[in-house]
Amino acid sequence: MSEILIKTLQLILSLSLLVIIHEFGHFLFARLFKTRVEKFYLFFDPWFAIFKKKIGETEYGIGWLPLGGYVKISGMIDESMDKEQMKQPPQPYEFRSKKTWQRLLIMIAGVLFNVILAFVIYMMILFVWGEKYLPASEVKYGIMTDSLGQSIGLRNGDKIISLDNKPVDNFRKIMGDIVLENVHSIQVLRNDSHVNIIVPNNFIAKLINDKEFLEVRIPFIVEDFAKNSVAQQAGLKKGDRVIAINDTSVTYFDEVRSFLMRNKNREILLTVLRNNDSAKIKLKLPETGMLGVSIMADLEKFFKLKQINYGFFEAIPAGFNKTFSMLDNYMKQLKLIFSPQTKAYESLGGFISIGKIFPSEWDWFSFWSMSAFLSIVLAIMNLLPIPGLDGGHVLFLLYEIVTGRKPSDKFLERAQIFGMIILLALLIYANGNDIIKLFK
Repeated sequence: MSEILIKTLQLILSLSLLVIIHEFGHFLFARLFKTRVEKFYLFFDPWFAIFKKKIGETEYGIGWLPLGGYVKISGMIDESMDKEQMKQPPQPYEFRSKKTWQRLLIMIAGVLFNVILAFVIYMMILFVWGEKYLPASEVKYGIMTDSLGQSIGLRNGDKIISLDNKPVDNFRKIMGDIVLENVHSIQVLRNDSHVNIIVPNNFIAKLINDKEFLEVRIPFIVEDFAKNSVAQQAGLKKGDRVIAINDTSVTYFDEVRSFLMRNKNREILLTVLRNNDSAKIKLKLPETGMLGVSIMADLEKFFKLKQINYGFFEAIPAGFNKTFSMLDNYMKQLKLIFSPQTKAYESLGGFISIGKIFPSEWDWFSFWSMSAFLSIVLAIMNLLPIPGLDGGHVLFLLYEIVTGRKPSDKFLERAQIFGMIILLALLIYANGNDIIKLFK
């Protein structure tokens, strides 16, 4: 229960920060062009607000419905659907009275501020923590892959050296590069031979939801025991390293797991390395084939991670590059979501999926990393040309700039309603996916 609470608190704090910064962008540019802002709210407030206070011309508040936030700008057709105000003659302080380029800047300011926020967060992350990653060259035991990887020719123990003959550096980026960069071939070192693996044309659709396609191969070393663990009852100890089963040499997690699955409900003889000596332990596997242990998974115990530290001024261009790299990656992910061939839309998630990406223990590095990424997501999603989002307003303003004609208020009202229906449908679909996954 405490894990759920910590994840929820991180999610609420992160989204609140992102929404406030986004709406502040609209607010700041509106005030810059002397446009009246009637409301500035975190969360929505249908029927009532948790808190509200009017300062000057603007009412600041916190709503009860945590689905975002908003600023209500005078003389603008938005989600408030204030038709009565639009029936009145335009006032100099209203949005509709401002020049087209000013209205355009007001509308893109929220997206701009989310990108700036992501940049600032990434810059400070690099300055404070630096950058640490597992180089592909350090994956000395090779990879573990599942049946999907094996179907194209990958094997456990392969060492990936390049994609489309371009050397790889960060091991954790390999999977993303295969999905997003339309990789056609994978070059691996198998024993002492170089092998070229061809990636089929329809492979990405299968790969998107596969969580075991590419993992780091590690030795089977006991870290802890589950309740009523058959291995612990038989005499296995923390730190034991399995090196053989039934006198057959096995070294790595995938080898041990495969052997156990083939010997369910049977007696087996484990040979383990314990304090530079070997010990033999006999036990009977349950019908699950599980020993009831967790294995050591801290990569720093097995591999030398690469650490890059940045001074403050070095972190500025590095943060800039990181921000635009993430923007580019998410744009490519969005393209996959809208591609019927990949069926990536089936994995679209809502608030539960977002909450799951936060760690179960409070960790500021993870919190800020996730917040920067979500800021990028919020920026790009708001640029989608759907009425009701900033991108919808931008689309109509660009039409006005190009044609010199402003869409009628009646058209904008209908477009706003249509856009809100689309957004509500997307919200129901994404969160419905989350609920369905809970019962699978």
